[in-house]
Amino acid sequence: MTTQKGCFRSIWGAALLLATVVPIAAYACTRAVYLGSKDTVITVRSMDWKTDLGSNLWTFPRGMHRDGAAGPNSIQWTSKYGSVVASAFEAGTADGMNEKGLVANLLYLAESEYPKAPPTAKSQPMSVSIWTQYVLDNYATVDEAIRGAETGKFYVLPVPSPDGNAGTVHLAISDPTGDSAIFEYLNGKLVIHHSREYQVMTNSPVFDQQLALNAYWKQIGGTTMLPGTNRAADRFVRASFYINAIPKTADTREAVAAAFSVIRNVSVPLGISTPGQPNISSTIWRTLSDQKNRRYYFESTRSPSIFWVDLADLNFAQGQPVKKLTLTGGRIYSGDAAAKFENAKPFAFLPVPEK
Repeated sequence: MTTQKGCFRSIWGAALLLATVVPIAAYACTRAVYLGSKDTVITVRSMDWKTDLGSNLWTFPRGMHRDGAAGPNSIQWTSKYGSVVASAFEAGTADGMNEKGLVANLLYLAESEYPKAPPTAKSQPMSVSIWTQYVLDNYATVDEAIRGAETGKFYVLPVPSPDGNAGTVHLAISDPTGDSAIFEYLNGKLVIHHSREYQVMTNSPVFDQQLALNAYWKQIGGTTMLPGTNRAADRFVRASFYINAIPKTADTREAVAAAFSVIRNVSVPLGISTPGQPNISSTIWRTLSDQKNRRYYFESTRSPSIFWVDLADLNFAQGQPVKKLTLTGGRIYSGDAAAKFENAKPFAFLPVPEK
């Protein structure tokens, strides 16, 4: 396992990467963290996919018993924190925020390579479908999540998505202090990038190379020129520039509007796809997590309205029922939707196929 904090990247190395890496594209999700004044922290993300993910919102209380869905030796735990999450295919957690304000965003990464054997004798596996939920269930801060990963008590295994795509992803987390970390499995090992400066994550290339590309564009200057394609490397540069160019305010209304404007700027227009390259996909929804005020916003690209959920209005006490806000079937919500959640049986996390 490797943990990297604020490493230096040469501009010459970035120039070489421009020639070799930029043509590579990936599923076009983007995540960015807005750092405003007076402890205002907001995380936004876009979800881009070539098919309908069948996403709904769920609330999970404390005290839920979980299984890693990776066979008889799967890691097991009981959730310490309640959370509100967005599902994917009703088979995994793609995005969410827990009651402590920790946010986890799962994005596609084609270069991911997971362990072929347990990293340590005590390591227990979990399906990639439950990785995001594991973090939200167990940790209140980025530091806690990193320490938990560094113990080696768990490792992640891939599982193909229900629509046949490889389950190759990386995970970004942020907390109410504005701290961030990126978790990637590369060459079978977990690599952790940890810094408050790591506000943006997209897809390919791997995060280390994204930083080098971004350093190159910083020398040019965002007011002079920014790359404008839908490719992940270009979106990384634009999101990095705009998330820091917008005013740093403590006015929640202005901060939310500004953060939403950044994630819309790097979204992919609905209906765009490239035959033979499913990695260029349309934005189907966006989320915004106001970590100071514990408010979770959701915006579907097919809906005329944004709605939100105040976590203070949700009952996360142990023994409370799991609840679901159905978004599929053309459902449209506007404004505060906390009261519209209904009791539901929790979905089953997609298990790792048996060998």
